[in-house]
Amino acid sequence: MSKHLLSVLAVDDEPPALEDLARILRASTRVDEVETAASGQEAILKASRLKYDAIFLDVRMPELDGLELARVLRAFDRPPALIFVSAFDTSAVATFELRALDFLMKPVTPQRVYEALDRVRASAAASEQTQTQPEAPETLEPEHSDEVIAVTNVRDRSVRLLPRSSVLYAMAYGDYLRVFADSGRYLTRGTLSDVERRFGAHGFMRVHRQYLVNLRRIVEVRPLVNGTASLVFENGGCVPVARRHAAVLRRRLRM
Repeated sequence: MSKHLLSVLAVDDEPPALEDLARILRASTRVDEVETAASGQEAILKASRLKYDAIFLDVRMPELDGLELARVLRAFDRPPALIFVSAFDTSAVATFELRALDFLMKPVTPQRVYEALDRVRASAAASEQTQTQPEAPETLEPEHSDEVIAVTNVRDRSVRLLPRSSVLYAMAYGDYLRVFADSGRYLTRGTLSDVERRFGAHGFMRVHRQYLVNLRRIVEVRPLVNGTASLVFENGGCVPVARRHAAVLRRRLRM
């Protein structure tokens, strides 16, 4: 069994249940770090930013339930181990169809949580052993680097993970961002600074206090008489460039 200490995310919309689960996890010598999320959407946001070894998730949650969340997590390049938690046993079959490592009934006990953690460590050790081959350094594929951003479809409130490369630009919208991508328009909670911090090294640039753009997706630059410009994208969207960002933009685009 691997001696690697685990990074774990606990997800439950009921505060007492979430606090109890987090307390048990933090008491385990198998665990290094425990974070919590009070909804499926919050869990996706955290999981898209950090790599967790395991996620303990409640089956029944409003808006985005545990099964829907699991389907999103399974699409990750390196999906975390999934352990479902529920007060009802009727969902057990569906959870194992999603390749869950364990299914815990509420109220959870320390013994069952620790057994689930042992399953996670054993699974990780088996995976490492399978992947270890003499020729591995020469044959491994390069790691996929296209990060994702979790967004909400404003029409049906579904949650999607957009690849970074599909994002055209983002606009500040109160406490949210409006994200314009190849597949449409979405909302996500956060700030332009957050996205710039994550994606800035990959061709994203702040061109206005309200706009962050993907420089690789610009199709036209329209100079304006006042020394600024506007940027046109494939979806027909037009983004203004503030004067203080114009010189940096020209250097980035080698204009």
